[in-house]
Amino acid sequence: MITHICFSGTSGVDVTRVFWSSNENVRLPCNNALSDCTSTTWVYSRLSETVELIAGGKKKNDIKRRERLSLGSDCSLNIKKVTQEDYGLYSCQQYVNGRGEQQGTDAPVYLHVLHVSSSSSQTEIRSGPVTLSCQLYSYGVCDTLVRYEGLQLIWVNQAGVNLMTDSRYQILFSSTHCNITLTTTLLNEDHNREWRCQVTQRNQLKASATYTVKYSAPPSATFLPLVVVGVVAALAVLLAVIFWLIRKKNTKADNKRGTDDDSVEQKDDVTYIEVAMYSKKQVKENKVHDDDDDKVTYTSIRGATAGPQDNGSQLYSKNLHK
Repeated sequence: MITHICFSGTSGVDVTRVFWSSNENVRLPCNNALSDCTSTTWVYSRLSETVELIAGGKKKNDIKRRERLSLGSDCSLNIKKVTQEDYGLYSCQQYVNGRGEQQGTDAPVYLHVLHVSSSSSQTEIRSGPVTLSCQLYSYGVCDTLVRYEGLQLIWVNQAGVNLMTDSRYQILFSSTHCNITLTTTLLNEDHNREWRCQVTQRNQLKASATYTVKYSAPPSATFLPLVVVGVVAALAVLLAVIFWLIRKKNTKADNKRGTDDDSVEQKDDVTYIEVAMYSKKQVKENKVHDDDDDKVTYTSIRGATAGPQDNGSQLYSKNLHK
C-alpha cells in the first residue's frame, strides 16, 4: 500500500518544477494563459520525443494516455493517476490568429515523479530481508539537481526521523539514477509499519511516498498448528464412530441371544411364548409296572390371540402318551 503527499515548487521566474508521487492526479499550471483557452497548446518533451497533447484547447486524438488528460478551466494540464512514465518537460504555448502566430514565450513545467517499490512481488511480505526502492524520475541529470538545485532523497520513519542514523537499516543513494534504497530484515513488530521516502529541495519538502508493510508470518508458524488441530479432531471423530459401531453390534448380538433363549416371537402385535420339555423316566410302583416306562412327550402352554369373548387367553391341556 502506497500513499502520497504532493507539493510543488518554482525555480527561477519562467521555469516551474513540480514534484508528485505516482498514482496521484496531477495539475500542471499554465503561466502564460490568455483569457480564452482556445489558443492554448501543450507540448510534451522527453529525450528525443516531442508530442503535441493539446492544440487549440482540444485534446489530440492520436496520442497515448489520451483518456488520462484534460484541460482545466484555467488552461492547466491535468493528468489522472500519474505514473513514472509521465515525467518530463511540458510546455504551455499560446497561439493566436488560428495558430499562425505565437503569443509570448513558452511556459515550461518540469514534472518529477516519485515512485516507491518493493523487492517482493507479494502483497504481504514474509519475514526475512526486504529492499524498498525510492526513485525520482526527473527531466535532466539527477547529479546536477543534487549539486546545484539542492535536491535530496531520504528515508524517514513514522516520527519523521532520518533512518540513516539507525544501524538496523542499510541505505544507499545513487545520484546517477536518482534512487535511494532501504534494506532491512523484517520483524514481527514491523506489521503495519510505515516507511516514508521524501524528496526535498534546499531543505524544503517537495513530495513524499509512504510504504506500509503488511507482514505475513512463515507457513510453519501460522498454518502448522491449524493442521495439527484438524488432524487430531478428525481422529477423535473417527474413534467415536468406531466405538459407536462396536457398541451397536454388541447390543444387537445380546438382543439376538436373549430372543433365541426365550423363544420370543412377535407378530401382528401378539406375543407367543412356548416352553417345550421332554423327559424319559422309569418308575417302579409296588411292582405293578415293573418294566413299563412312563413317557411324557411334552407339555405345551401357548398364549393365543386375545379374542373379544375370552378375555385374551386360551389354554391347551397337557397331552400324555404311554
